Amino acid sequence: MSYQVLARKWRPKSFETLVGQDHVVRALTNALEQNRLHHAYLFTGTRGVGKTTLARILAKSLNCETGITAKPCGVCNACTEIDKGRFVDLIEVDAASNTQVDAMRDLLDNAQYAPTAGRFKVYIIDEVHMLSKSAFNAMLKTLEEPPAHVKFILATTDPQKVPVTVLSRCLQFNLRQMAGTSITGHLQNILTQENITFEPTALHLISRAAAGSMRDALSLTDQAIAYGGQTVNESEVRAMLGAIDQSYLYQLLDALLANDGNSLINQAKAMEERSISFDAALNDFAQLLHQVAVAQTVPESVANDLPEREALLGLAQKIQPETLQLYYQIALLGRRDIGLAPDEFAGFTMSLLRMLAFTPNENSASANKTKTPSPINNTPVSSAPDRNARTATPVVQAASPIKQQAVTEIEDATPINEKTQIEANVPAPIDAESTSVSTQANNNTFNGNWRALVDALKLGLARELAKHCELVAYDEHNISLSVPESQKHLVSPNYQEKLTTAIGQHFDRKIKLQFSIGGTGNTPAKQIFQEKAQAQANAENAIEEDSFVQALIDDFGATIIPNSIKPI
Repeated sequence: MSYQVLARKWRPKSFETLVGQDHVVRALTNALEQNRLHHAYLFTGTRGVGKTTLARILAKSLNCETGITAKPCGVCNACTEIDKGRFVDLIEVDAASNTQVDAMRDLLDNAQYAPTAGRFKVYIIDEVHMLSKSAFNAMLKTLEEPPAHVKFILATTDPQKVPVTVLSRCLQFNLRQMAGTSITGHLQNILTQENITFEPTALHLISRAAAGSMRDALSLTDQAIAYGGQTVNESEVRAMLGAIDQSYLYQLLDALLANDGNSLINQAKAMEERSISFDAALNDFAQLLHQVAVAQTVPESVANDLPEREALLGLAQKIQPETLQLYYQIALLGRRDIGLAPDEFAGFTMSLLRMLAFTPNENSASANKTKTPSPINNTPVSSAPDRNARTATPVVQAASPIKQQAVTEIEDATPINEKTQIEANVPAPIDAESTSVSTQANNNTFNGNWRALVDALKLGLARELAKHCELVAYDEHNISLSVPESQKHLVSPNYQEKLTTAIGQHFDRKIKLQFSIGGTGNTPAKQIFQEKAQAQANAENAIEEDSFVQALIDDFGATIIPNSIKPI
């Protein structure tokens, strides 16, 4: 007897043995058990997900000699003949080979005759979207009102090409792509019953290459068995699939985390020598980042037999979540724009260099501390021709809006040479708050002014946490803070660590932060809000009391537009 391939040998013959389409099986089972049968069904989905298999099982359920049932016996004449593909009342039509209207007319002419051996005459039309427009028009009336003994089952991989007039006459079921775990589990079951030795990692590779198609997975398994000599091993499956060892992706990510631009470029050149598609490499890199993000958020969801499990969990511990999201976004944009690059190599390397340029360097703060003097400690009091040197000093109490406007108008109206002379001779303004911050920084002591400290710190994402903290108590090595109940979501370990690091670098010693929920809510964020509200109220009062504005209102009936007044 000739060998029968796995895809045919293990084709499901009942709803119970069908894998991965539970939503469709449930609907069809209930319809059969309640005898609520439609005259036309449309199964859609990509190749190899079970469209034709479902159609044959449904045909058996309709024609089983035990009656209309969701569990055909599989041993009666109708069931066995359908399984063998020679049941006289089951007509399978390949629409790709019979696209013309004449073939459809012949089919419909025969539909009026009663079934020969079964209960229903079932027409399975595969790849129905390939029919011509005339063929669709010819079948519309029969499809809407067929004889009672006729059932139509249509299947297509491209439902967008099926006319809406046909779609509206059918019950439509969308078959999903198979999940990788479903494919792997099914392959394990089959190979166990076939007494074939296999490695779980090899089946993971096959399920990944199948891309959601069970038929493709079974065909690849057949090929792997032949390639490996009745065994399915990881190394042989990799060689058979031509799957390149993706360790280069992990090396790229390690180089990014190490801020090693030289290693990045060398790795990209090595990939070019191996003729690796850079578009595919960016896609695989984005997929790797997604897997790392999942391992970072839900580590227990990473399968124990996943080949890359240890590497994924290791990367999840090393990379910050915000950095991971940044890399993922750059990889997606790089893949989108790679066709616009001078060549794929340039597009790929620019994406890597973009990731490198925007990678937050955890050690940059401490490194810059030894190289660049702090702007608070070293801001010159006078004689500074560079305006940036003055504006770098944090100002805790905002200047009066009227004074700020006056200064701005004077600066804009002053010639450049005169402005430079003024800046060279006029000392920078010093107030009590900034003096206290400078003294605090010089003495490495905290004077209890939490808002001034927050303004002086170099913070990133942790700034929101700092702004919503209220100082409770402090000493030389400890600071106790409270966070309002409405902002407790900000008290995450990641933000706490970043804020602790920034404060420790500012005072050049380790300071422990203690957080609690509650307090009076007198936080920098609330103070800023109140100051803005007060400035807005002052601006509105100034406009309403202005004599010129009152004259316009009295003489011309002018009105003040609400929400148009902004403080300056």
